[in-house]
Amino acid sequence: MSQYMARLGQLRSLPRARRPAQPQQQRPWLRLGSGRRPRRVAMLSVHTSPLHQPGTGDAGGMNVYIVELAKQLAAHGTQVEIFTRSTAAALPPSVELAPGVLVRHIDAGPYEGLAKEELPAQLCAFTHGVMQAWAGHRPGHYDLVHSHYWLSGHVGWLAAQRWGVPLVNAMHTMAKVKNAALAEGDAPEPAARVIGETQIVRAADRLIANTAEEAGELVRHYEADPARTAVVHPGVNLERFSPADGRAAARGRLGLPQDALIPLFAGRIQPLKAPEILLRAAALLVQDEPSLRRRLLVPVVGGPSGSGLAKPEWLHKLAAKLGISDIVRFRPPVDQEELADWYRAASVLVMPSYSESFGLVAVEAQACGTPVIAAAVGGLPVAVRDEVSGFLVDGHDPRDYARTLRRFVTDGPDSPVERMGEAAARHAAGFGWDAAAAGTLEVYADAMHDRRRHLRSAHG
Repeated sequence: MSQYMARLGQLRSLPRARRPAQPQQQRPWLRLGSGRRPRRVAMLSVHTSPLHQPGTGDAGGMNVYIVELAKQLAAHGTQVEIFTRSTAAALPPSVELAPGVLVRHIDAGPYEGLAKEELPAQLCAFTHGVMQAWAGHRPGHYDLVHSHYWLSGHVGWLAAQRWGVPLVNAMHTMAKVKNAALAEGDAPEPAARVIGETQIVRAADRLIANTAEEAGELVRHYEADPARTAVVHPGVNLERFSPADGRAAARGRLGLPQDALIPLFAGRIQPLKAPEILLRAAALLVQDEPSLRRRLLVPVVGGPSGSGLAKPEWLHKLAAKLGISDIVRFRPPVDQEELADWYRAASVLVMPSYSESFGLVAVEAQACGTPVIAAAVGGLPVAVRDEVSGFLVDGHDPRDYARTLRRFVTDGPDSPVERMGEAAARHAAGFGWDAAAAGTLEVYADAMHDRRRHLRSAHG
């Protein structure tokens, strides 16, 4: 870490990215007429590959975001090349993810066994690999760099300066925000990350935030320029995630009982996501109403991640300690098609996270016609419409989640499962990836326009 901090000091001495002399007012949706669309974008995802299975390791909502956004950008006529760290010797140098979307594997550090916390030491090697790939092209091959997460932001900072193109960065999560809402026993994000994020906020031509609240956090915590901060909501694949043939059919395919009350947890298993709150709430339900044990089933779909890797069996042990191992089903991460069936099969998705920049899982579940119980944190109040498509819970007291879950016990047409499920599907329909890609392209065009305007003024 000391070597990385020294490198950060070197980076801080580099010239800051040029910005327009008179920044425009913040406009979440920018007119494409302000600048041309980019022909080709270099997209950076250092610490997790878009080819990895979401729910494993560090792969999660950001992986889905990058894949779906890149596909839609290509559909709009902008080619995307995604640079990511190679995690296996057998991986080819590049893989076509979809027409117009290429994934480039960069050798940087050992293929396996490298934790995310160790990646800062490999940023120089990763940057070298990106520059090598770029050297084989004519000048002007990339019109813009779009980096995801702070690690990618540092590579993007140097690449954008070298290529003379704008840098657009999406943080996805922020150290200061996470540290302000730590789960019990979770480790705080290191000071090096805070420093790194601060530098990227200063260097980027544009910052993309998932919600207005996230944009506000960038301004409050990192002194981001509001004129260079745009809000673009992530999307959901509305073809894959839909009510389809309904709850009964999905339960049949998954071998789940038709009459069960099924509160689902889906995501990475780590303290930040707080799956233990659902288990404790389920234990309270059966304690207060023992007859519920016969029809309560709690699936936990996902794998250990981040700080959860230190004790990969902690949730299994908690279920045993609470006396509910018989009603909890642990399932490894599944592909997107099967995940959609888990959403459809559930009575309700429970998302008690301590921090979420948006909460893509919540929107996916709602698109499948399943209501959501979520913590009222981060972007979840945008993802979930309180008391319409689900319920937002203040705090992380399992008793509050148990009380909210109890509202789903009632069967029949007046049950929130059915009534809110229909409203959830309607709410999620407003979060298509096509709209997210269009909004992102507008941010790109605005950044490119400002860059050209500044160059013209600099040269008289």
